[in-house]
Amino acid sequence: MAEDRDDARGLTVLFVCTGNMHRSVLAERLLAPRLPGARVSSAGTEAGEVVGMDPATRSVLRQLGGDDREFVSRRLTAALVAGSDLVLGMEREHREAAVRLSPVSMRRCFTLKEYLRLDGDAGRRGTVAPVPAAADGVADPWGQPYDVLHACAEEVDGLTANIAALLTRGNA
Repeated sequence: MAEDRDDARGLTVLFVCTGNMHRSVLAERLLAPRLPGARVSSAGTEAGEVVGMDPATRSVLRQLGGDDREFVSRRLTAALVAGSDLVLGMEREHREAAVRLSPVSMRRCFTLKEYLRLDGDAGRRGTVAPVPAAADGVADPWGQPYDVLHACAEEVDGLTANIAALLTRGNA
């Protein structure tokens, strides 16, 4: 787990999803204002070249108060993974892709939900029961109706609020 710190200055967080058009973009843009001084970015395992933010994602991001300006998707690379203090995938397959690209980064790669869950588990004694893959993932809204995207965005908003609190814990 990340060490407790006075603030997030210098911390580099990378969010990963498939296309870098919905989930990871939302996470990037919703976490960044919660972690002043941190460098928060996103990438996709199958991101296309020079693809902007999905219009529906842009709309829901604005509704949640996120910055929807100047975004271009990018593909996940070994350099992005290796250069990040924390890599948070939207699903286990994204975490696994990051580890394949930069095996030395394995201890810094988690799913978004897994990272929060493991922090809670760290205070428990004994073994922790395995969790199904679906429980560690944020469902992909690609090709789904707007209400599914909106629900995804609200989930990501809550998760990023929890991540920010965890990464800055102990400052109060």
